[in-house]
Amino acid sequence: MIEQDNSYHITLVPNDKSARLNLGEVWQYRDLVVLLTKRTFTVTYQQTVLGPLWIIINPVLSSLIYMFVFGHIADIGTAGIPQILFYFVSSAVWEIFAFSLTRNSQTFVANAYLFSKVYFPRICVPISNMIVSILKFLIQLLIVAVLLVTFVVRGDVSPMWALYPLLPLLFLQMAVFGMSVGVLISSVTTKYRDLLAVVNVLVNLWMYGSAVVYPISSIPDGVMKTLVKINPVSEMMELIRMIMLGQGEFDLVYYLAGLGITILMFFFSIIIFNRVERTFADTV
Repeated sequence: MIEQDNSYHITLVPNDKSARLNLGEVWQYRDLVVLLTKRTFTVTYQQTVLGPLWIIINPVLSSLIYMFVFGHIADIGTAGIPQILFYFVSSAVWEIFAFSLTRNSQTFVANAYLFSKVYFPRICVPISNMIVSILKFLIQLLIVAVLLVTFVVRGDVSPMWALYPLLPLLFLQMAVFGMSVGVLISSVTTKYRDLLAVVNVLVNLWMYGSAVVYPISSIPDGVMKTLVKINPVSEMMELIRMIMLGQGEFDLVYYLAGLGITILMFFFSIIIFNRVERTFADTV
């Protein structure tokens, strides 16, 4: 943490164990956040044949697989929404959460050398990873826009245009929740490194419990449906699809509960992050 004594001196002091966000300090290092974002984006697609084209290819391939497995073999409906549009939107939105979670789950392990050599607000790294997840989604929105216009013209979908201004907040909420879970996992894995091996499994299982490849309306009323709706990602996903595509089973109570969980998870992850930051060099 930085304390400025005057215009000529800067004093570095240890962080306390409180849940101080130090957003003012992060703002001072905004140029670093931009550089870290560029680095993460570049490294992700470095030494690949197709490079950033994978941002588009991945959700397209995922959508085609979901259409075949869930749309044709399992015969799960999409609430009247054309399958390719339903699955592409779901895949792109899910990637905001999944990328932010998986990338941030290795914050301390992947940046141990950097953290031990130079001072800067460590939270800048998770924030930059979260921004990358949003940037990737914005690129994928180009394909979503083409598909959406096509099916709107055909009369297959009727988006809720008046609610479109809410979408950026929902995308941000999805990214923040993913970052919070990822930061929490990263804090735990400084001591228990083997937990990193189950992150991908956790994300895959979470996807199937988050109404990504099926609408909530396709689940019969009962305990299973309640468990899915309790999952904060499910109601966010359903609300985004309802606004963008005009169809969905949205429950305000469950969404507000999910929003509360997101906020609590964010502050709790910051508390743990700040505590681990003080001693991570001794354990990583």
